[in-house]
Amino acid sequence: GAVSRHRAAEEVRADFQRRVPYSYLQRAYIQLNKLEEAANAAHTFFMANPEHMEIQQDLENYKTTSGKVSLIDQEARQHMEDYSAGVRHYDREEYKLAIEFLERALKGYYSEDEDCQIMCEGPQRFEEHEYLDYKAGLYEAVADHYMQVLACKHDCVRELATRSGRISPIENFLPLHYDYLQFAYYRVGDYVKALECAKSYLLFHPDDEDVLENAGYYEGLLEGTVDPATIKPRKEAKTLLRRHKLESHLLQVAAAGLGYAYTEPNYWNRYGPRQDEHSVPSSISSEPEDGPRLSLTKKPMPKPDRELKEGGPLLYSDVKFVYNSQQLNGTQRVLLDNVISEEQCRELHRVASGIMLAGDGYRGKTSPHTPNERFEGATVLKALKYGYEGRVPLKSARLFYDISEKARRIVESYFQLNSTLYFSYTHLVCRTALSGQQERRNDLSHPIHADNCLLDPEANECWKEPPAYTFRDYSALLYMNADFEGGEFIFTEMDAKTVTASIKPKCGRMISFSSGGENPHGVKAVTKGQRCAVALWFTLDPLYRELERIQADEVIAMLDQEHLGPSEMNINPKDEL
Repeated sequence: GAVSRHRAAEEVRADFQRRVPYSYLQRAYIQLNKLEEAANAAHTFFMANPEHMEIQQDLENYKTTSGKVSLIDQEARQHMEDYSAGVRHYDREEYKLAIEFLERALKGYYSEDEDCQIMCEGPQRFEEHEYLDYKAGLYEAVADHYMQVLACKHDCVRELATRSGRISPIENFLPLHYDYLQFAYYRVGDYVKALECAKSYLLFHPDDEDVLENAGYYEGLLEGTVDPATIKPRKEAKTLLRRHKLESHLLQVAAAGLGYAYTEPNYWNRYGPRQDEHSVPSSISSEPEDGPRLSLTKKPMPKPDRELKEGGPLLYSDVKFVYNSQQLNGTQRVLLDNVISEEQCRELHRVASGIMLAGDGYRGKTSPHTPNERFEGATVLKALKYGYEGRVPLKSARLFYDISEKARRIVESYFQLNSTLYFSYTHLVCRTALSGQQERRNDLSHPIHADNCLLDPEANECWKEPPAYTFRDYSALLYMNADFEGGEFIFTEMDAKTVTASIKPKCGRMISFSSGGENPHGVKAVTKGQRCAVALWFTLDPLYRELERIQADEVIAMLDQEHLGPSEMNINPKDEL
């Protein structure tokens, strides 16, 4: 029959998933001069879209104009909020409050799970084939529909562990509730509940040595008062896990029978070694020196697929080492001086003034990160094209190409990479303070971010998923001048607030670092003058080599062989990849 008029189109559902209505609501509230409601709407949208720079700037403005610091997420999932609150209390060693919030989070989780299961019961979808061409018989159609519903229900585990607007779930989300609780109950002296939660956690990870040890320890504490065998894992955890395993079995049987591919995801991933600062004091004679332990209170970064090194040769005698990672309070960081000379800085600045366009590299937006500055940029290929056309000296255009290659070689060597480092994007960019807009500024020239993942300060996470440039591995910024005010480059913790290092740009100075969530960074406001730099992003994956760079390499190769005029060159620059 006809599609129900009460069913929302897929585009509408996607917009609601991304909280797009709150972006419109924010603007509407501004028109009505309801700043508090506008701020909450902007915050709600931003929680699902942390990469949205304009909304981030709007939030900073709201905090300044209305003095409103605490903002409300109108679409907050209560079980997530309670879980986060419980972990915060746990970190502060406020164990009674941690128990209260974590138990509430568990209750909310199972209630949400029930709702999620019910919402999977719906009409059949035909994404993989045209409805009119669907020729399955009755039994095949019934089986196909049933498996769609079952796959949806099976994925509720991921859905309930995923923050709004994110793709990746919080690792090991449900089991972590029991892991935190087993230790918290121990610390408040409730050994029965501690053992119950430890056994509940072991349903998901039966081979976890630390929690097995904890369970044995709790049993020892209860000896003579309660029979440990009578203390069972929680019924709701056991029921959910049994259902989850049965769903998995049915999906795999169906995949084999109906002839489609199915790979069971690992819904209870754990990364890194277990660590815990909260051990039972050894001074208590009745307890062993190494009392119960808990896994990480903060999610560890996934193990890198390569060994991290630094301190390799700088290749060029004039390049001066300044600071390493330790001195910059971080990981995979290096600060160098004299990468280019004063004369090269001046020459590059002359090239920049002749080839840059406002908004180049920023989808045409002249003020992409702040309304208080103008951004201009240019690529290597564009510089070479202008050189051939005689609009800038060809030697100067070639300089841009050569110094970026010099920077690449230094980064590759210093971090002792065993494979080739490729250009992912090269951009000469200047940001200029706009006159009349610098008084009482409290924003950043470039908000705190990471280069290959979406920084989520609230969750203390960096999500390596689109629209982030997930293929980037290393970044570098080569500065061209110092005759401006403000514009310091800063590293922060993942909270995007705690500054760990601040660097004042000057001619020939280069900061380089790995592109992941271990290195959140930004740029302080440029309040006077123009700040120029060559921004470089690199990848270890040749599939993501910069297309314009490949074209530029070809142009340089031809130039080295013979002198060709512009009419003989097939140069087709793209201002935006």
